[in-house]
Amino acid sequence: MDYIKERVLKLAMQVADEEGVEIFDIELLGKGKLLLRVIIDKEGGITLDDCERFSRGLEAILDVEDLIPVSYTLEVSSPGLDRPLKEMKDFERSTGKLARIVTIEKIENRNFFIGRILEVSSGFVRLLVNGREIDIPLEKISKARLEVELKCRKNSSI
Repeated sequence: MDYIKERVLKLAMQVADEEGVEIFDIELLGKGKLLLRVIIDKEGGITLDDCERFSRGLEAILDVEDLIPVSYTLEVSSPGLDRPLKEMKDFERSTGKLARIVTIEKIENRNFFIGRILEVSSGFVRLLVNGREIDIPLEKISKARLEVELKCRKNSSI
């Protein structure tokens, strides 16, 4: 299964280069009928058209290469508003945004933080949590994702 995933990743990266997107994640799930989930991203966000073009391109190559010996479904999507933050570049791209971070061990007597990402450098993420800046080493992060922020506009007609 890992071999198939690695080969699919190489092919998906070719299509990503052609379409001007990047591969965020690839999952190969299931036993009998498989689900091949490819999550793509780009600066400014992914549209439905991006997903459709990428899906068609990857599907054509996968049909020719015949890498997956069983029936499968290809699903292409964006990471979403509450996207996971996995690598340093994910945190860098999210500077200024609200994030939820869980750490492996306690930092300042806690291991759960919700705060705004102020800076990412030298192996740490600086968060603004309740008016305080907290530095969290990247190697201490077990899970991180963006928090969905809803902004309401005042409308005098409502």
